[in-house]
Amino acid sequence: MTSPESPAAASGEARPVKIGIMSFAHLHGAGYAGVLAGRPDIELRAADENADRGKPIADGFGIPFTSSYAELLDWQPDAVIVCSENARHRVLVEQAAAAGAHVLCEKPLATSLVDGRAMIDACEAAGVTLMTAFPVRFARPVVGLAKLAHDGALGRIHGAAGTNPGRMPGGWFVDPDLAGGGAVMDHTVHVADLLRWILGVEAVEVYAQVNRILYPDLPVETAGTLAITFADGTVATIDCSWGRPKSYPTWGGVTLELVGEQGIATADAFGQTINSYHDGPGRAGGQDVAWSPWGDNPDASMLAEFIAAIREGRQPRPDGWDGYRATEIAFGAYLSAESGQPVSLPLPVDG
Repeated sequence: MTSPESPAAASGEARPVKIGIMSFAHLHGAGYAGVLAGRPDIELRAADENADRGKPIADGFGIPFTSSYAELLDWQPDAVIVCSENARHRVLVEQAAAAGAHVLCEKPLATSLVDGRAMIDACEAAGVTLMTAFPVRFARPVVGLAKLAHDGALGRIHGAAGTNPGRMPGGWFVDPDLAGGGAVMDHTVHVADLLRWILGVEAVEVYAQVNRILYPDLPVETAGTLAITFADGTVATIDCSWGRPKSYPTWGGVTLELVGEQGIATADAFGQTINSYHDGPGRAGGQDVAWSPWGDNPDASMLAEFIAAIREGRQPRPDGWDGYRATEIAFGAYLSAESGQPVSLPLPVDG
């Protein structure tokens, strides 16, 4: 495979980076396509074995489409973005790595530690990079909060409180075999990643409680609260519920508050919105209130990091291990909720 940073023979400019999207099962897949489609420095194609789901999305962005992942990989992409159901991440990542493609994989990284470790090992063995899709790291309010902490403006951080409430997504997200769990699996990992990144230490214990109060007929939990202790003694909580109603103006949101010796700071990752109110027929989505985001697009910033790492021949951040450790906290939460006791981390790989 020719390196994308190699000069093109005629123009002397770097050739476009060839990127393939593997599956549109996760809603972020369409968002990534929207960011990348039409960029002159990107050559984009897509594949989804569910053509009824994938082809209309690809056609909407003018992206060449195939229902065969093998055919997409025969195109020899420089990189792929895996947006399948969680349980299918491993097989697609391993296929991509074997084809020599760098990988950006949706979160959570995997539905078991065994699969997560196998994905990391496959990419390392193939000499390709593995990035985990944690766009919240790139949200400007969160970047500002992290800078305050890393610069020492808050002093020693003793506590943190994170929230990631959202709507109940339905579909395969509530199928435990495909999703690996419910709200805890879906919404813990974003905040867990932020905590690891900002604090710079690993979690050593997690205690969790879960429930299905809002949707008692679902086969997965719909709300959870985690208490996490980190190696430096910092204690953090995470609200990872599907507690937003269908009428809520957005899918949910991510917030994080840090409590330090010298101050307290809070970030609302998706709080940069223009609020509008509309009565009568034709209102957007049948809602009386709409939030239109402004400012930077975290997805675009994350994809820019992925593409830059490919061109520069370096490891992107957050990487596969970041995805693994964040997901490990969610797995520990499930064990704690089942036993009613705190669970020590790290977990055994076969746990």
